[in-house]
Amino acid sequence: MSIDPPGTGSTVRRIMLGASLRRLREEKGLTREVAGFHIRASESKISRMELGRVGFKTRDVEDLLTLYGVLDDAERRSLLEMVREANTPGWWHKYGDLLPNWFATYVGLEEAANVIRTYEVQFVPGLLQTSAYARTVIRLGHPDVPDAEIERRVHMRMQRQERLTKKDGPRLWAVIDEAALKRPIGGREVMCEQLRHLLEVATLPNITIQVMPFRFGMHAAEGGAFSILRFPQSDLSDVVYVEQLWGALYLDKREDIDPYLTAMEQLCVESTTPGGTAEILGDLLREM
Repeated sequence: MSIDPPGTGSTVRRIMLGASLRRLREEKGLTREVAGFHIRASESKISRMELGRVGFKTRDVEDLLTLYGVLDDAERRSLLEMVREANTPGWWHKYGDLLPNWFATYVGLEEAANVIRTYEVQFVPGLLQTSAYARTVIRLGHPDVPDAEIERRVHMRMQRQERLTKKDGPRLWAVIDEAALKRPIGGREVMCEQLRHLLEVATLPNITIQVMPFRFGMHAAEGGAFSILRFPQSDLSDVVYVEQLWGALYLDKREDIDPYLTAMEQLCVESTTPGGTAEILGDLLREM
C-alpha cells in the first residue's frame, strides 16, 4: 500500500468526500437513516462518513451515489477517485500504535493545512520544539514507556516539522505565552538550545513567532491553548483544535470558530512584534 508524501492531505480528502455525500443526500431530501439502510449500515455510520471521520468502502460510495441519483460516469469516477485518495494512508500511519485516534486526526489536518495559527501556554509549540526539548516533554507525558518508544515519538514530532522548511510549506503563526519560555523544561542546556532554535526559525519567511508578555496581565485567550487550521480548498472551513488531557475538540462551525478567531487576532495585537520577540528571547538567553 502506498504512503502519501507530506502535504497531500488524505484526511482532507475524506472531509471533502464526506461533505459531497452530505450535499447530495440533502439535495435528494433523504435522511441519514434512509441512506444507512440502503448500504446496510447505521445512521451514525452515515454521520461519521459525512464528517470524514472514517474510511470509505468503494461499494458503499457506489451504492450511495446510485441512491442519490448520480448516474453521470464522469461525476461518479471523480467521486470514486476521491475514495482511493481518502483511503491512502499518510506517513504518520506507521506511528498508529502510538497515536490515539483523536490526535492522528489532527496530524492529518495539520499536514493538509496551508496556514497554522497556534497559541501555547505551557510549552513551546510542537512544530517549533528541538528534539531534546520534545524528548523531555514526551517523557513527562509518558513516564513509564521504554526509551525506544520515546525516540519514535520524538522522531514523529521532528517529521511533522519537515513541511515548514519545504518550498510549499505552510504558514505558521505562533503566539507563545512568556510563561512557556521561562519554564525550565529539561534544564539550562536544553532551554538554551530551544531558545536559540526559536530565534533561528523566526527568520524563515513562512514563520512568525510572537510572545505574550506577562506585563499584559489578562488577555483574550485566558481559556488556554488552541490552534486554528486553514486549508487551500475554498470549500473547507477552518478547524479549531483544542487539546485536552485525554482527547480533543474539533470545531468547524462558524459560530464556534469566530470566538477563537477573535481571540487569536487580539493575541496578535497584544503580543510582541517580531523584533520584540527576538529581544525577549535574547534577554532570556542572557539570563540563563
